[in-house]
Amino acid sequence: MTTTQTVPPGSVGHPGGVAASATPPRPRPRRRRSPQWAAWAFLAPVVIYLAVFYAYPLYRNIELSLRDYTVRSFVQGGAPFVGFDNYIKIFQNPTFGPAFLHTALFTIVSIIFQFTIGMALAVFFYQNFRLSATLRALFLVPWLLPLIVSASTWSWMLNSDSGVVNSVLNAFGLHGINWLTSPDWALTSVIIANIWIGIPFNLVIIYSGLQNIPTDLYEAASLDGANGWQKFWRITFPLLKPVSAITILLGLIYTLKVFDIIWIMTRGGPGTSSTTFATWSYQLGFASTLPDFSPAAAVGNVLIVIALIFGFIYIRTQRKQDIA
Repeated sequence: MTTTQTVPPGSVGHPGGVAASATPPRPRPRRRRSPQWAAWAFLAPVVIYLAVFYAYPLYRNIELSLRDYTVRSFVQGGAPFVGFDNYIKIFQNPTFGPAFLHTALFTIVSIIFQFTIGMALAVFFYQNFRLSATLRALFLVPWLLPLIVSASTWSWMLNSDSGVVNSVLNAFGLHGINWLTSPDWALTSVIIANIWIGIPFNLVIIYSGLQNIPTDLYEAASLDGANGWQKFWRITFPLLKPVSAITILLGLIYTLKVFDIIWIMTRGGPGTSSTTFATWSYQLGFASTLPDFSPAAAVGNVLIVIALIFGFIYIRTQRKQDIA
């Protein structure tokens, strides 16, 4: 005897009900956001910072140098466009020649002594003798001090009447020198102060480069009978070339625009004996009752172009080394 099972209407399996094989619809997969949006989100603060603090001031400085700005037009606008007249004006100015020479001497001499002394100290402290870390920390003091403090200290030390340097010279029976008021010694004085301030930077960068040189090379050189100078010339100096190049470039760009030390110690004088492009630009723009904003901007742009030239030379040199 067979039994029949009735399926209630509307249930699964009933002709009028829901099909047994039917499955609920799958949710559509959400579209993943492009990773480019995340990249732009991280880049946005940097781009805004560069645009506000670098791109706009550079554009403003170029625009200043191409117009004839006075105090009134600087505030109210409407300065006439004069093209390259301001550049011609500064090139024909009698101060341009001495300022260019002093800028070159100040930069080249400072870089040579800062780099040489910094490398010598880095190699010396790399020996890891007793009190090496303490002495290395003390050498960082000039770098940590505010520039106004360092420059004021050197002004006091080099004072013609009460300076400690002349006091030492007099103790040895030598005549004192008018370090800051003599046209023959003013530039030398600010160069000495700048060298003292820049040595710690070179020391730190080169010392970090020394730590990346494998010690196995020095051990192998010792087994071959190499002395200290041969190790330095054949191992240390060649392997420090990348670090040395970036150290010199950064020091060069920084030294080109040094203003605080020179202005506090000599104000670019006496006369123009210690005037550089940085101090000359400030003198034109802010140190007179009738400021020449446009020529001051032109001098600043000349300084920027010089720094860019050295930057491009460095990039080109690095590319050649990478290819080789």
